[in-house]
Amino acid sequence: MILSELRTYLQTHRRATLSDMALRFGSDPDALRGMLSKWISKGSVVKLLAAKPCGTCCKCDPLTMEIYEWRD
Repeated sequence: MILSELRTYLQTHRRATLSDMALRFGSDPDALRGMLSKWISKGSVVKLLAAKPCGTCCKCDPLTMEIYEWRD
């Protein structure tokens, strides 16, 4: 996967979790974070503050709590 594919995906979906992107691209979440950091540094992507996990069941996958949004 290259940066332009990630850009197109986020432009189309507007918001996506790290988990969704890892599944879509078959990529390691850490590798995706590295690519997302490039778009963040350019001001095109922001990492949103997700709601805190409920704290009761301990089943919330942290990757589903990490949300990124494309900014025009």
